[in-house]
Order: sequence, then C-alpha cells, then structure tokens
Amino acid sequence: MDLGLRDRVALVTAGSKGLGRAVALELAAEGARVAICARGQAALDKTVAEIVDAGGRAMGVVADVSNPADVTRLVDDVRKAWGPVDILVTNSGGPRSGAFDVLTPEDWDQAARLLLASTVNLVRAVLPDMRGRKWGRILNVTSIAAKQPVDGLMLSNSLRAAVMGLARTLANEVAADGVTVNTLMPGYTRTERVVDLAAQMAKSGGTTPEAVAGRWEAEIPMRRLGEPREFAALAAFLASDRASYITAQSIAVDGGWIKGLC
Repeated sequence: MDLGLRDRVALVTAGSKGLGRAVALELAAEGARVAICARGQAALDKTVAEIVDAGGRAMGVVADVSNPADVTRLVDDVRKAWGPVDILVTNSGGPRSGAFDVLTPEDWDQAARLLLASTVNLVRAVLPDMRGRKWGRILNVTSIAAKQPVDGLMLSNSLRAAVMGLARTLANEVAADGVTVNTLMPGYTRTERVVDLAAQMAKSGGTTPEAVAGRWEAEIPMRRLGEPREFAALAAFLASDRASYITAQSIAVDGGWIKGLC
C-alpha cells in the first residue's frame, strides 16, 4: 500500500528511542524526510545513522521540548533544511511516577511543561504552515493512562488526558483546512521507558521487574507486551493520504487492555 508519504516533511519529537524512534523509522521507510529531536546527542546520532543506512532521509536536532525556545529553534531548523513540517508527531518522555501525596509543586510544573505545554508550543509552531497549504497531520502520543488511569501515575494520568482534550478540540477547529489531529494511546510496549517503570514499581512494591511485567501481561487480553513497530504502523497510516477522513480520534494500541466501550 502506497501511503503517499514520499517527500513529506515529518517531525518526530523524542525520536531517538522507544516509540518515537519506531515512528521515525516507519515514516522514513515510507519515503518521508524525517527530523527527530532528543536531549542526548549520542542517541540522536545513532538513530539518524540507522535511518540513513537503511536508505532513508533524516536529520537530528538536540532539543528539550519542555523549553519553548528549543521548540522554536527546532521547527526553524527543520524549515530551513527541508521546508515546512507536513507531519508533526508530539512525543516525550514520561513524568515522575508516584501518588498524589509524594508529588511536589515542582513535579506538577515540570510535568505540565513536558507533556502539555510542549504540545501546545509545537502545534503553534507548525500549524500556520499546515493551514496555509491545506494539508497537515498532527499526531499526539499520549498513553492508555489518559483513558483508563493507572495507579501510581498521577502526573501522567492527569496531563496526558489534558493533551487529549486539546487534540479533540483542535481537530474541530482545523478540519476544514485539511489538517487532521489524532491521539495515539500506546499500552504497555517493550520500550526503555516501560522497562524503567517496571523497575521503579518493583522497588517501591518490594518485588521484581519481571513480576511487575508479568502482572501487566496478565491484564492484557493478548497476554504480551506490544512491540514498538506495531505502534509505528498505526502512526504511519494516520499520517498518510489514506487517512484523510480520520480526525478527532483517540486510538489505543494496547492489545485490548482498556476495558471501556468507547
């Protein structure tokens, strides 16, 4: 299936590892020119080299999306190199885990900058070009925790749900301009972030990471963790011409973990 992504300019934030990396690889394989950002140069260079070695086109920019100045510089760098961004994938690392009583005001401020403000600033930077060209794709990576809260993830549950509210409202405002806005909710997927989370929960619960992962798998109807490439396949489709009539949706990639009807 030709997704019509050749020569499209895609920006994937937090694209050097985990789900962001998988999405960047998938978009590049479909012919898009993919810009990724991350805070660490080494991991960024490694992923860019992997894409280029596979015959794709990629560029990397060191940036912290929780810093508004970095967001502006990031989008400007991409525009100077390749032109306006056609596809924006907002993604970031997760905030601190913990119950309400252990979280400080600084934790809340940092999580809001990392998850919500970064999304607002990224969209603000690319949306005028998308509306001007009457074509654009905005994909916001949140979490199943935004739909069905996970115990111990107070910050993630709260702020990722806010991103979903932003995306759902924005979708209506820009639909007539040919810009789609969708939210992707990954479930428990085999990434570095999930491995770290299992270790943290094991430490606080007096158990092992393997036992924590086993509990997750027991809750998933498919009885396994997801793979990053399975998530990336949906992202590539939603970014494509084929998905031009799909907008304002929040779609879980979770092996059936969410129990709700809608």
